[in-house]
Amino acid sequence: MSARLPLLDDDGLELAQRTVLIRVDFNVPLKDGEVADDTRIRAALSTIQYAIKRRAKVILMSHLGRPKKPSDELSLAPAGEVLAGLLDQEVLLSDLPMGESASRLAQDLRSGEVLLLENLRFHSGEVKNSHALARELASLADVYVNDAFGAAHRAHASTEGLLPFVSGDVAFGFLMAREVKALSKVLEAPRKGLVSILGGAKVSDKIEVLRSLIPRSERVLIGGAMAYTFLAAQGVEVGLSRVEEDQLNTARELIKLAQDRKTKLCLPIDHRCAPSFDERAPVTLTDSPSIPQDLMALDIGPQTESLFAEQIKGAQVVVWNGPMGVFEWSHFAEGTYAVAQAMAACEGYTLVGGGDSARAINESGFAEEVSHISTGGGASLEFLEGKPLPGVDALFKRHAELAAARAAELAEEQSKEQSKERS
Repeated sequence: MSARLPLLDDDGLELAQRTVLIRVDFNVPLKDGEVADDTRIRAALSTIQYAIKRRAKVILMSHLGRPKKPSDELSLAPAGEVLAGLLDQEVLLSDLPMGESASRLAQDLRSGEVLLLENLRFHSGEVKNSHALARELASLADVYVNDAFGAAHRAHASTEGLLPFVSGDVAFGFLMAREVKALSKVLEAPRKGLVSILGGAKVSDKIEVLRSLIPRSERVLIGGAMAYTFLAAQGVEVGLSRVEEDQLNTARELIKLAQDRKTKLCLPIDHRCAPSFDERAPVTLTDSPSIPQDLMALDIGPQTESLFAEQIKGAQVVVWNGPMGVFEWSHFAEGTYAVAQAMAACEGYTLVGGGDSARAINESGFAEEVSHISTGGGASLEFLEGKPLPGVDALFKRHAELAAARAAELAEEQSKEQSKERS
């Protein structure tokens, strides 16, 4: 993305005494009523702290899960408690995302205070991109900031719908800016030296990103359950391994695309297998791409680990999305962790797409040694597919509209001044 990002810290963007409405991504995992992983909350801290230090009145909004109606189980209260601890100050929480109570709390905010609106999806208008909710949310803002990359691919009221109603300034938060810049490095990278690694369960989930990355990449490495559909499409025996029968022709098309574009496509050459999908099942190693009829592959094997590490070594840019196996089970995590280690050892720019890949790189212990870990699973995939992200495009558009309107006002004022001088 070559256009300059309108950022929160741009010169001339005054925050003091102004209400800054920030869309964050606090869609965090909960366990027993507490936040199980605060990564996404910590990722938003730089933007929130920047606004607080500049004496803004800060209002945060986020969704959590997919509730059908308001419920204590999907309240943002646990996220608010974690945030309060990280900020070392009180974080107010409204009882609903909008309404009289939320509006009153927003109006009573003082500079440096923080209000977290309750789960946006407690209001049906969020997902429906309701104009009424969008207008109500926008009415709170003197400045609107989108820092929720994980929700940027959703055309919802808080990400897209409210922007036409925002009359003040609009900007990207620091997390959003990092994400857009990082993923743009992949799409804008020279083909020579770009290595793409795709894993996960389904070819059907990765068709478009494969179609985007195969022509852009010098080498593409495929692991995870989706690899068995590719192997089956080539006539390789895959035993009991998961195969998407309805995607075999798609896999053949993608293999041909790689051949036509002279992209090296690497599939597993050995596997870690088990007789059933069971964490306690005994592990059997194969010494070839073929898998015995009574076994299913649940991870890439050590020969494939070495092959993939060699392909990653010396790359200029590497992007990885999707685990190499059932990494949640220790017996089948080695392939995924081997890729994480190879990413860490690479001296080029290394990017890990969100979701399971982000979890894997964190659990492997190599998170600090890669260039960027995306917080957005679906959003990062759609970005790499080359699709427009509503939350990004709508903000760019509104920023341009507001800038043009202000330029026109300034020109009119100058014209009036000149007319006065002549008279």
